[in-house]
Amino acid sequence: MQYFAASGAPHKQSNGCLIAGVYNKNKLSDAAAAADKASKGAISALAKAGDLPSAVGGTTLIRDIKGVDASRILLVGLGDKNKLDLVTWRKACAAAARVLGSTGATSALSYLAAEFPGDDADRAVRLHVAELVAARYRFDELKSGKKAPAPKLKRFGFGVATRAQANKAKAAAAQGAAIAAGTELAKDLANRPANVCTPTHLANQAKAMAKSYKSVSVQVLNEAQLRKLKMGSMLSVTNGSDEPAKMIVLQYKGAPAKEKPFALVGKGITFDSGGISIKPAAAMDEMKYDMGGAASVLGTFRSVAELKLPINLVGVVPACENMPSGRATKPGDIVTSMSGRTIEILNTDAEGRLILCDALTYVQRFKPRAVIDIATLTGACVIALGAHYSGLMSPHDELATQLSDAGERAGDGAWRLPVSEEYLPQLKSNFADIANVGGRAAGAITAGVFLSQFTKDLNWAHLDIAGSAWIGGDKKGATGRPVPLLTQYLIDQA
Repeated sequence: MQYFAASGAPHKQSNGCLIAGVYNKNKLSDAAAAADKASKGAISALAKAGDLPSAVGGTTLIRDIKGVDASRILLVGLGDKNKLDLVTWRKACAAAARVLGSTGATSALSYLAAEFPGDDADRAVRLHVAELVAARYRFDELKSGKKAPAPKLKRFGFGVATRAQANKAKAAAAQGAAIAAGTELAKDLANRPANVCTPTHLANQAKAMAKSYKSVSVQVLNEAQLRKLKMGSMLSVTNGSDEPAKMIVLQYKGAPAKEKPFALVGKGITFDSGGISIKPAAAMDEMKYDMGGAASVLGTFRSVAELKLPINLVGVVPACENMPSGRATKPGDIVTSMSGRTIEILNTDAEGRLILCDALTYVQRFKPRAVIDIATLTGACVIALGAHYSGLMSPHDELATQLSDAGERAGDGAWRLPVSEEYLPQLKSNFADIANVGGRAAGAITAGVFLSQFTKDLNWAHLDIAGSAWIGGDKKGATGRPVPLLTQYLIDQA
């Protein structure tokens, strides 16, 4: 997709479709009003006939309006102007993108960013791009029949008032496109079935990225190397699987080597059966999404490489399956983590923290400025926050605030939960240094507290994306979150 910006009068822009907003009671946005005046009241006539959209996200598509150079005008409902917020505005942008994709238009110019509820024009453009790309996304690479035709749209522009604003809008669109590219990669990886997206597949995708971007390098550690590093906690999870585990280590170098890197650690359970503590059969197919944290790390690396951010970044992805077999770890087994701490495994379905704790110990060798782990870690977080927010835990207020603010700007929210030592007694073990579960109460928090015991010397935060990484049911599919949050955070730090 080619993005552009235009500062001329809306009705004089020659393209496949002009997109403008309409508020309740037929109140026209400035762009719609300009088109109405140029067409000598063609839009007002539609209003009198009751043909303008009234609900948020409603649309009216009209063609060949005299006095307007665009071939089509797409009018999009924005609801009550006094109540327009980010959610309703994004809904309108998404609706416009869907309708636009069903037309034969090869170019379009949108004035919806001018109606953004706030004064951050760059943010409006980035989020508009995100909704456009999301509406165009399809995952049909494994379908054998005739696939849906790709949208014909090739150029998408933003209408602005001045040339200076046009330059800024074009730069913001490029930034939005880079974030969207990383989000799409995360979606693709997570949507692939577990018999395709294995730990080896994730490693190969990381290697392919390193070939595509000179700023990215990758090292893949095999099980023999993990044993040498004494990663007994991670290796206990992969015991029951025939798929070999991998530890994928990515590095992006955009700053002098002396600058300490940021670090992302992503849970890469490519299929989670629950192990011996096996999950119920219903919706177990969705456990292919248990590598959403790993997908977000790879997606964020792609976005950062596209943006050429002046930072250094490390990504550590512990990748394996959690399967039952005669070799599988059993409830009650005790393992020794890379840190030397022993862990009593009371539930083999609490495996994500077992691979993350070794990865968090490993990442300390890079002396990172900040470490963020990302994991589809607990069903308890889904109960607490649903699908709207990722769970955010950190004992470091500044880092937590930076991530929360980045999520808000990216439209990829995170809600902070406590991660205090008060919860530590729930993880007490009679036989080991710590247990891997702490009971039903505060399950998301005790998982974070478990990880905190392996991050004592780190500026660390934990994102539980169990509710936000994918959508279940009829609209099943990965969301690509929290790539927008993570990329925005790194942009802010850069």
